[in-house]
Amino acid sequence: MKCPNCSGRDIGKIGTNQYYCWSCYIELSISNGQLHLHQVESDGSLSSLDDLFTEDERQIDL
Repeated sequence: MKCPNCSGRDIGKIGTNQYYCWSCYIELSISNGQLHLHQVESDGSLSSLDDLFTEDERQIDL
């Protein structure tokens, strides 16, 4: 898997269908064949980054 944000491949699994990019520090989750990207805020909450990417960029082939 390649991070759609930084194109890095240093991605670790943190849960069921949840991944973390160690290059750009964003959380990725997979739902219905699409990646959903979130930025982890300083208070631990997540902010969606999905609006920054097209559906094609977030599509994943399993």
